[in-house]
Amino acid sequence: MNYLRTAMLLAGLTALFMAVGYLIGGASGAMIALVIAAATNLFTYWNSDRAVLSMYGAHEVDRRSAPELVGLVAELAGRAGLPMPRVFLMDEAQPNAFATGRNPENAAVAVTVGLMNQLSREELAGVIAHELAHIKNHDTLLMTVTATIAGAISMLAQFGMFFGGNRDNNGPGIVGSILMMILAPLGAMLVQMAISRTREYAADNLGARIAGQPMWLASALVKIENAAHQVPNFDAERNPATAHMFIINPLSGHGVDNLFATHPSTQNRIAALQQLAAELGTRAAPSVGANENYPPQGPWGRSSSSGPSRGPARGPWG
Repeated sequence: MNYLRTAMLLAGLTALFMAVGYLIGGASGAMIALVIAAATNLFTYWNSDRAVLSMYGAHEVDRRSAPELVGLVAELAGRAGLPMPRVFLMDEAQPNAFATGRNPENAAVAVTVGLMNQLSREELAGVIAHELAHIKNHDTLLMTVTATIAGAISMLAQFGMFFGGNRDNNGPGIVGSILMMILAPLGAMLVQMAISRTREYAADNLGARIAGQPMWLASALVKIENAAHQVPNFDAERNPATAHMFIINPLSGHGVDNLFATHPSTQNRIAALQQLAAELGTRAAPSVGANENYPPQGPWGRSSSSGPSRGPARGPWG
């Protein structure tokens, strides 16, 4: 049902895009608009991951610079049946994370320093599993395409203002152009947000199954949501079009599940995870770290359930 709903929403976004092109220039305008969108999507397909990682100043880490983080990603990727993605760290105090890349073979997972500082290892596993679910579901490419089409619709609507008053070109007229300039981007935004919310629910479900413990992710979502109210993400504020990529909206932190939200409400997501935990019961996969290679410790060398560490805290990158 999630995939069907996503396909219908994407088809609606494409239809809206074609309609705007048609209003501006008739059948030829629709075709020109489609060609422009295809060229933009082709460029985005090859360069979206590098562009967004650069926006947030993310730097790549490996087993020598961040052994615990990379080891955790490797274990979860194995559980998910995915190739090992590249791992990036963002020097950002707000706890958050996103995944990017055109396909599982060219994917990357990026987490903030704030996420590493504030979450236990189990909660971090839940977040990373969620991002790997986006990769496995090819959501990273889907969200890039929807963002590109939505941006193209806004561009076309603005472009139509130059032709609206000329009755000889069969344009929509002045009033029609003004309405198109307002309503077309609004409609595109609503469809884009609906697609994003649908994919978040799907990634929560699959990510919880990958980690084996749905409540790890639920606990992480609460912490990230609370921090989003208090810790601003200035890079995200400068690049609001990328907000839908993060596990929690980095812009406002609002928990309202309305038409203009980039994410479902955290309360609704937690309720779905609680229901999943009840359904899985004892059939859940073994906990991440339930072997000799990954003891159940937090990312700073402390147990997530036994209180503060008696020794000095060690960062996940050594």
